Amino acid sequence: MGLETKCVAWLDGQVSEGKCQLETEQLSFRGEFKVTIPFGSIRHLNAAEGKLSVAFNAGTLILDLGPAATKWAEKIKTPKSLLEKLGIKEGMKVSVQGIRDKEFLKQLKEKNVGASKKLSKESDIILLQSDSKKELESVNSAAKHLASNGALWIIYPKGKEELKQNDIFKAGKSAGLVDVKVVSFSSTHTALKFVIPVSMRA
Repeated sequence: MGLETKCVAWLDGQVSEGKCQLETEQLSFRGEFKVTIPFGSIRHLNAAEGKLSVAFNAGTLILDLGPAATKWAEKIKTPKSLLEKLGIKEGMKVSVQGIRDKEFLKQLKEKNVGASKKLSKESDIILLQSDSKKELESVNSAAKHLASNGALWIIYPKGKEELKQNDIFKAGKSAGLVDVKVVSFSSTHTALKFVIPVSMRA
């Protein structure tokens, strides 16, 4: 989602100005007090008179968002699906490499996209799972199969010491790509999006 704004917040008798952020799976506020609320822990949500009220397991957070309160509430109530977050739409040419998540592969099939386990030329989206530095070596060849405005998602494990986010950045950069977005792929994996720089597109 990536929404961010400055606002006044109240939490259990505390009040503070600060920055609130709405991400794909959580809401956070940073000011004189800090709080992060995963969507899964929200018990009640309400937007009225420009204020967003979020009741969760540790209390109730109220954010003065003005006219944006209703929009934020709707985005929390109806979060994007994983396929939407990855930008996958019906009719796209999608190449899948090393994906082990059976539920995701099922969703991809149901979406009716042209998904192939082989790298297809001019792919709109390439999904490449790399659980080790060795598997990252395939990023260069995968990048060569992207359509000029396509996207390569590198999916890697969360919290794995031998494969850090910086390794993913380096692999994408060495393939001539730039990183533009990150999303949570699953409870165990993160996905980083890379694209061809605008100046290098045909």
